[in-house]
Amino acid sequence: MEQRDLPWIMKNSAGTQIERRDEPYFDAALRDELEADLMPKYPNRRAATLPVLHAVQNKVGYLPYQAIEEIAAFLETTPAEVLDTASFYDQYMTEPQGKYTLWVCHSLSCELMGQPDLLGRIQKKLGVGPGETTDDGKFTLRTAECLGSCGTAPCALVNDVLHETIDTDTFLRSLDDLN
Repeated sequence: MEQRDLPWIMKNSAGTQIERRDEPYFDAALRDELEADLMPKYPNRRAATLPVLHAVQNKVGYLPYQAIEEIAAFLETTPAEVLDTASFYDQYMTEPQGKYTLWVCHSLSCELMGQPDLLGRIQKKLGVGPGETTDDGKFTLRTAECLGSCGTAPCALVNDVLHETIDTDTFLRSLDDLN
């Protein structure tokens, strides 16, 4: 039986090499801060997985696999469990992102209020599709199931700034103003 006959086999990851750097991503300062401010709020270390992932991603910009291993050691769990959690949620990135991450909502409300045109024109302007980063590293385009702003559709996030009731032409011009 050829591999193409087995649709659940997607890639051979057994030989994947993890890029490493000498300096840890999860450094002593971050460890001390989390131990003092975050860990007392949780019944056990593993329960703090989501906020620890956020803290490291906010510091680094994404979650490199070396950081996943360091987080697992801190949480006293396995790297596989931390990676399973990180890969389940859209907001955690295991690849470098652009300086600006554009999240375009594709909920039903946004779809009905013009999201397909908005997304299509953003893709054309940036030359990338969802999940891709522009060659200059300035923008990463992503889609979100719902941004929780259905009454002001269509909407999008640029990093952490919510843009509501978007006029596509105005929004596209606003991207030109980002440094």
